[in-house]
Amino acid sequence: MILIATSSAESLARWTLGVTGLGAVLAVGQLDALQQGMIRIAPAVLLLDMDLPGVSCATVASLRKRNSATKIVSLSRTVSDEVELTLFRSGVRGCCRRDIDPPLLARVVVAIQQGELWIRRSLTPRLLDELGEKLRHENRIVAASSLGRLAELTLREREIAALIGNGDSNKQIARQLAITERTVKAHLTGIFRKLGIADRLGLALRVTATVEAERQHMQ
Repeated sequence: MILIATSSAESLARWTLGVTGLGAVLAVGQLDALQQGMIRIAPAVLLLDMDLPGVSCATVASLRKRNSATKIVSLSRTVSDEVELTLFRSGVRGCCRRDIDPPLLARVVVAIQQGELWIRRSLTPRLLDELGEKLRHENRIVAASSLGRLAELTLREREIAALIGNGDSNKQIARQLAITERTVKAHLTGIFRKLGIADRLGLALRVTATVEAERQHMQ
């Protein structure tokens, strides 16, 4: 189920066109209905209009508490670097402009459903640095376990994990390893399953923590 939360008829029509064929679609136009829908409907994806009355960055965190499995894509008129980073810290998996072309929105939703983030590449290092610092203590605790679990990956899976840790996209990984993007996605599915990780951001953080643990061990 894809839930669209907007009070704009124009945005509703545009976004509905974009996600047609990707799953059942339901729309709500008020924050109260959205909050109830997160629990009652448990959508796989939420397209959240940041101009919906009552919605703010803090709303994202509140919605995730109601259903942490829902992947949230925020859509707004303009997005500054700081606001976009704040939204990702709060738990969104993608940020787009409200006037996004329907075919591009379809690509965003598919990518999000496959565990990817839709984030400007220029912001990826900052997001990884900030989340890495926040999770540093937790990662130290799991570092020893991570070393062992990463060792369970195949050589190709370790190569892909390392490239994800560098912030490379699926297309870049496919080009570097001379394989198809579909093959990259298949390997990522196996990596997520073996490591018990939900998405590529979690994998990047795990790889970073493991590399740091190995470096400290060698010193």
